[in-house]
Amino acid sequence: MASNLPAPEGTEIQEQPTAGAWGEWNPTEDSVRPVRGKHRVARQRGGLARSSTVLGVGVIAAVGAGGIATAQDRPQVAISLPSLPSLPDVMDTGSLGDTARRTDAGSAEAAAAASRSGIIPRQADRGADAGEVLRNRILQQAEHQQDAAEAQARAEAERIAQEAAGQEAKDKREEARKAAESAAAEKAAAEAEAKTAREAAETRAVAQAKAEQQRVATPSGGYSLPTSAYTLTSRYGAAGSMWSSGHHTGLDFAAPTGTPAKAVAAGKIVSAGWSGAYGYRIVLELEDGTEVWYCHLSSMSVTSGSVGAGETIGRVGATGNVTGPHLHLEVRTGGSTVDPMAWLNSKGLKV
Repeated sequence: MASNLPAPEGTEIQEQPTAGAWGEWNPTEDSVRPVRGKHRVARQRGGLARSSTVLGVGVIAAVGAGGIATAQDRPQVAISLPSLPSLPDVMDTGSLGDTARRTDAGSAEAAAAASRSGIIPRQADRGADAGEVLRNRILQQAEHQQDAAEAQARAEAERIAQEAAGQEAKDKREEARKAAESAAAEKAAAEAEAKTAREAAETRAVAQAKAEQQRVATPSGGYSLPTSAYTLTSRYGAAGSMWSSGHHTGLDFAAPTGTPAKAVAAGKIVSAGWSGAYGYRIVLELEDGTEVWYCHLSSMSVTSGSVGAGETIGRVGATGNVTGPHLHLEVRTGGSTVDPMAWLNSKGLKV
């Protein structure tokens, strides 16, 4: 197909076969050699024209690569090309040659890049698979490392929590121990204080008892109380059927059995022994002739002779007609009974 476009200046134009020669065309080395110089090929819009051009470039590249070296030594072979629709109106063989060279150069560069990277075309897919496997392994390793780091962090947190809990429990035990020791010390101090108070009270009580005994034992102007640690029960003149006279003729000093009975004043023992309803009785006669009777005694220490004021002459008991241990004291002047409390008070003794 002839071109109607003017050739650029300085460009060598070779004669191309006419339309009728497309049926049989035997290329030679001279006919397929690219023409050097600037060439311009009219481009048409649309994918079919571009595909036709590429097909033509591929045919020329194949012919150039395989048959140029021996084109002159072999007989010419008729080549039939199929009729291609919508071929470009303008086609420049020089431009086709340049395209073939660029295609070869691109293929060579791709092969060189594959060779430098160590990957051949057949190993491309295997290389991609190996890369995916390596990527997955790297991701798995990173995931394992992350899991290990998280597990280590959790273990460290648990260890710290356990140590904190142990320290807290230890502190609580220490606080409880100190509180128990403090409570024990306070209890011991309170017990010691109470013991001291009890001992002091007992000491005071003993001292008071001794003082009272000493007071009773010491005559007041030559007179002394008949006993100590007593309780007055029946007084003189109390009426009742328990007494034969119809009334009480003495003063009762209730005291435990064995409590000492003492002489109220200096005198002499004129009678000592069993006396019926009076039980064991001692009669002490004073210097002025007053008789003092000590009745219901459990025992008699002095049965005769002279005694001094405050001297023990017998022991309190419950002999004779009694309801409990006590000392029945009677005071008789001129053979008649008088009120013992009034008589003792007249002698300066407080009953």
